Amino acid sequence: MLKIRLKRTGKKGQPHYRIVVMESHRSRDSKSIEEIGYYNPRNEPPTFEIDKEKASQWLKKGAQPTDTVAQYLVKLGLIKSLKRGSTKPNTTKKEKEEK
Repeated sequence: MLKIRLKRTGKKGQPHYRIVVMESHRSRDSKSIEEIGYYNPRNEPPTFEIDKEKASQWLKKGAQPTDTVAQYLVKLGLIKSLKRGSTKPNTTKKEKEEK
């Protein structure tokens, strides 16, 4: 399965990330299929640049974004919304059994 995820670069304590498309079973810093953007959390405000055309092409091909990347894709308008948690709240109380 293909994933759109972050690949860490930069020195120790100074993270900088590339947004890449790669196989989900590969390790974080292994070879990627394509680099489509970058993310720098050390700037104020954090810099997030992505090639929208390439990202939308990979999403159409079935690549799944990780949670972190998906949040930024929602802000850019490439994904409608994130599905988080249960849609039905669990309001039933469990009774304790006495021994």
